[in-house]
Amino acid sequence: WDKGPFSSKLPWLPLMALSITMAESFKELDTDSSLGRALEMSCFIQSMLAKVLSEFEITLERDVLQPLNKLSEEELPVILKHKKNLQKLILDWNSIKSRLMFALSPLQDEYMADLYHFSTKEDSYANYFIKLMEIQAQYHRKSLESLDTVLAELKETHGQADTPVSGYYGVPLETHLRTLGREIALPIEACVMMLLASGMREEVGGLFRLAAGASVLRKLKCSLASGSNALEEFYSDPHAVAGALKSYLRELPQPLMTFELYDDWFKVACFKEPEGRLQSLQDTCSQLPQDNYNNLRYLIRFLAKLAEHQEVNKMTPSNIAIVLGPNLLWSQQSTGDPLQLDMASVSSIQVVGIVEALIQNADALFPGATPPSPSPCGPAPLYQLSPSVPAPPIPFQLNAVTLLAPVPQSPSVPTLQPHVPLTVRPPVPSPPYPVLPHLAPQAGHCEEGSHCPLPLHSWLLQL
Repeated sequence: WDKGPFSSKLPWLPLMALSITMAESFKELDTDSSLGRALEMSCFIQSMLAKVLSEFEITLERDVLQPLNKLSEEELPVILKHKKNLQKLILDWNSIKSRLMFALSPLQDEYMADLYHFSTKEDSYANYFIKLMEIQAQYHRKSLESLDTVLAELKETHGQADTPVSGYYGVPLETHLRTLGREIALPIEACVMMLLASGMREEVGGLFRLAAGASVLRKLKCSLASGSNALEEFYSDPHAVAGALKSYLRELPQPLMTFELYDDWFKVACFKEPEGRLQSLQDTCSQLPQDNYNNLRYLIRFLAKLAEHQEVNKMTPSNIAIVLGPNLLWSQQSTGDPLQLDMASVSSIQVVGIVEALIQNADALFPGATPPSPSPCGPAPLYQLSPSVPAPPIPFQLNAVTLLAPVPQSPSVPTLQPHVPLTVRPPVPSPPYPVLPHLAPQAGHCEEGSHCPLPLHSWLLQL
């Protein structure tokens, strides 16, 4: 027998058993006899039928009976369960729907009745919003009246002329002076006072040449701009003070030596003879606005005094002009064009020469006045603004140096008059730092035993 996928089922089939019996029987008979041949053929046919039947039954079981059995045992129960649940939910839904429909109709009627009732009072409800706006309008009117009253009182007490502008850096010079009622810009005078006290003999790096720390410089600038009186810590850092002075000059909207006289200043550089250059410098200085002239005079006289200590601080007029000149005069046109940059470089060299000449000829250009020196007997001179009235000479005795009265100013420029003279006390160890102009106490307010400021004008100290 052929061994195939259906051979295992063949021995158990009746047809196969019959075929085996016939095979055993025709062995006893002659194969040439008719009965033997009939048994042999019957045996073969029964075997074939048994094989076909085996294939039929196995195929039927594999392809039909097993899937149907799985359907009946696994899938149909799930389907029937879902069907049962669905039928139950449908019954519940129909029941709930009936109840809700029964309750819906009365609620619809009540809702429509409420809407009709609300429509009858719609205008009265709108009046509430009108009342709200009326109350708000009344509130704002009363608030405006109160604010107007307070503002009027504030403006009357603190006029606009007495209110300083926000900060001093980057503010036009004339605006700054007019607002504070000053002749010399506060950052310039304050920095000069501090440098006179502690920076004239600075040896490390050279004054105005060594950059100060960015945080310290910013702190000093903000302190000056806010009018703070806590500046004692900066006396020990003259480089920060010098940086603040340079920064103020550079941040002016217009240079101290003005854009209008830019070409006139450069004409000065064309003179080779000292006499012609000096005369040209005097003519150009005389064309400066009075505010610019006063501040340039103050600054140049200070720089000339700084140059007197050049053997110690290494700041010759040339070195001072190199580091400070570009902050006093620059071109109004500044672009990124290479030609403009080359011209700016040439102009910077000429500016250095002009500023150097101003410092070298400070006595001739600005005669009779120098910035104050700190007193060893107490704080530096203090100032107060008063109308322009010529002051008589007031002598003071200070370390065998006679201090004279100021040179009379032009009537159009306010004159800073000295305070009432006070008795100078003997020198004491560790004198306090100079008091800056905006922190000056009034005359007669010094307590007994304290060190009162010397009542001197910033242009009166004759060396």
